[in-house]
Amino acid sequence: MGKFSGPGRRSLLIGGAAAAGVAVTGGRIATAKPPSAAEGPWAIELFTSQGCSSCPPADAYLGMLAKRPDVVALSFHVDYWDYIGWKDAFATRATTDRQRAYARVLKQRYVYTPEMVVEGVGHDTGRERDGIERLLADAQRRSTKRATPELSRSSGGALTVKLAAFPLEGPPADVTLAIYDRRHSTPVASGENQGRMLDNFNIVRRLEVLSRWDGAAASWTIEDAGLQPGLGAAVIVQRADHGPVIGCNKLEPMVSG
Repeated sequence: MGKFSGPGRRSLLIGGAAAAGVAVTGGRIATAKPPSAAEGPWAIELFTSQGCSSCPPADAYLGMLAKRPDVVALSFHVDYWDYIGWKDAFATRATTDRQRAYARVLKQRYVYTPEMVVEGVGHDTGRERDGIERLLADAQRRSTKRATPELSRSSGGALTVKLAAFPLEGPPADVTLAIYDRRHSTPVASGENQGRMLDNFNIVRRLEVLSRWDGAAASWTIEDAGLQPGLGAAVIVQRADHGPVIGCNKLEPMVSG
C-alpha cells in the first residue's frame, strides 16, 4: 500500500502491488490537465467476472472505451461468480461491495454482470454499444460543469492531484484514486469460459479515497507513487456515497524513447 502525505485517506481495495503514475520522458514532469467541461472526461465503470460467459463482449468494449481521451474506463472484477468453476484472480469482495453500493443508489433489484455504470447515474450491460452511448450522451447533457482534477507526476515519482474551487451546491464529494493494470490476457481452464483466452482492460487493483471534498481548492500528494509500465492512475470525483460523478481524469504510462 502506498504512503500518503497527509491523513484522511482510506484504502478500499488492494489487489496486488500496483503503483500509480505516468511515465516521465527525459525527466520531464507529466501532467493531465483539466479540459473544458464539454470535453469531459466521463467515467464508465465495468463490473465483470472471468467466470461469466456473458462478460467478454463487454470487456472488449471497455478496451475500446479505454482508448478514448474523453473517457475514464475502469474494470472492477466481482467475486460472486467464483463458485461456479473459475476463481477470478482479480476479483475482491471490496469490488463487489462497490457494485452493490451502486445498485442501492440506483435502486436496482439485483446486481449483475456485465454491468457498466456511466457517470454514477445510469447502467447497462455494455454488451451493446448503443445503450452505453445513450447513457453517456445523457450524462454529458446534464453535467455541463465539471470538477475535473489535474494529475501530475514529478520526476521523483510523487503523484499530485489538484482540484480548483468548485461550487458543489449540494452534498460533499469523494475524491477517489484508482490504480489499474491496463491489460491482462488470461487462459481460463475451467468454468463457463473454459478454453478461452480472456482479455481484460484497465483492471482496478487498488482504490483509495483521498478525501471527502467540500469544493474548496485542494491538493493531495502520493509521495511514493512508483511508476511501472502497463499501469494507469485515475481520479474520480463523485457525490459522497457513490453518487453522480462530477469530474474525473486519468494518467497512463507511456514508453519513453
